[in-house]
Amino acid sequence: MARYDYACGQCGVFEVVRPIDAPIHEPTCATCGGAATRVYTPPAITSPHSVLRRVRDAAAASAHEPTVQHRMPAPPRRNAHPPNPLHARLPRP
Repeated sequence: MARYDYACGQCGVFEVVRPIDAPIHEPTCATCGGAATRVYTPPAITSPHSVLRRVRDAAAASAHEPTVQHRMPAPPRRNAHPPNPLHARLPRP
């Protein structure tokens, strides 16, 4: 089921819940019976712990509270063994 927002000129915004595959029709206002037009809104983000929210919060915090690095980051570690054991048998340059 999808939620669609509509606006009535007299009563304001109201929502209609219907299946996505239902035929599109402009509903009338349940309060006054007047014509309503579709209001397009951004999709709802269902997870409050989403990556986008964390990145946005970190960006906002860095504007006022930048993080301070006290040491250089460690170099990336290389795997001691190749991921495929057959690669060990290949000739070395």
